[in-house]
Amino acid sequence: MSAADKALRENRNRIMAGWLFIVAGMVFAMVVLGGVTRLTHSGLSMVEWKPLTGWLPPFNEADWQVLFEKYQAFPEFQKVNADMTLSGFKGIFWLEFLHRLWGRTIGLAFFLPFVFFALRGWVSKGLGLKFAAMFVVGGLQGVLGWYMVKSGLVDRPDVSQYRLAAHLILALVIFAYILWVAIQLWRDGVFPAAERALVPWSAGLVILVFVTAFSGALVAGLDAGLTYNTFPLMDGDFIPDGMFEMTPAYINLFENVTTVQFDHRVLAEITFLSVLLLWFRGRRLAVRGSLANALNWLAILLLVQVALGISTLLLVVPVPLAAAHQAGAVLLLGAAVWVLREAAGSTK
Repeated sequence: MSAADKALRENRNRIMAGWLFIVAGMVFAMVVLGGVTRLTHSGLSMVEWKPLTGWLPPFNEADWQVLFEKYQAFPEFQKVNADMTLSGFKGIFWLEFLHRLWGRTIGLAFFLPFVFFALRGWVSKGLGLKFAAMFVVGGLQGVLGWYMVKSGLVDRPDVSQYRLAAHLILALVIFAYILWVAIQLWRDGVFPAAERALVPWSAGLVILVFVTAFSGALVAGLDAGLTYNTFPLMDGDFIPDGMFEMTPAYINLFENVTTVQFDHRVLAEITFLSVLLLWFRGRRLAVRGSLANALNWLAILLLVQVALGISTLLLVVPVPLAAAHQAGAVLLLGAAVWVLREAAGSTK
């Protein structure tokens, strides 16, 4: 390949990487907005899913009244918000509407440039398959979101913690994969600071962050953060009573409020220690360049996330702090993926 052709390819890859970084940022915003929607109990305000016509908001009071009457037919209004007025309904409706609208906007922001790049001949077969996978999984995420909402429209006016966790984890998978491919394109597959000795460590950390985020979603789904609002002990105990009072025993890991919060604490502490060990390992190996930068950002974000998590717990889950804590989890995952991508080096 001539120098001119190589420069042209690098320029095109950087443009596509920039596009993917923007989409990843949009996915990050989507996760944060979803967290706020959950924290404000706005997610069940829209009781219908209209994938094609759901772009349009209510235009007049008659439209609002129709939507409010539909909401009144479901358990959340009947069991929790029976005294809610139309004005109050508008307050929760707009957050869920914006959440769904933003998801559709991400779809367009991904699909239209994808088609443009493909038509211009910039996208190789392998890269095209990666882009197509991102788009398909993104569409499935919308379906999963509605599947989650449906769980709160039956008897219990709250979504299933299992479906909530699945919805969050799939969003994080999409975010991580987009970021992985974007970094690869931005660097044109060249990673001079790669350190293969760190790959098992950093890969394990990525998995650990996913597991910790999953446990955090269970905490959110069960409102487990509203109990045991002390740290580092849980109301004076390291291992509180009642952790395995449900049968069969394994169900406590997913449905027992005490156990779920305990698990999230322990996983967060293991993540904290794992990041520190990885950072010190990188220092011992004298890593440099972008890998060193990635490790430093990982450590900084870890400290911020720990502070946010403890503050959220001690202050009994105020919405701004809880939303920031969820945002911190996404950024920490992003930093872990960055470290792994830099450490792994070229995959060509």
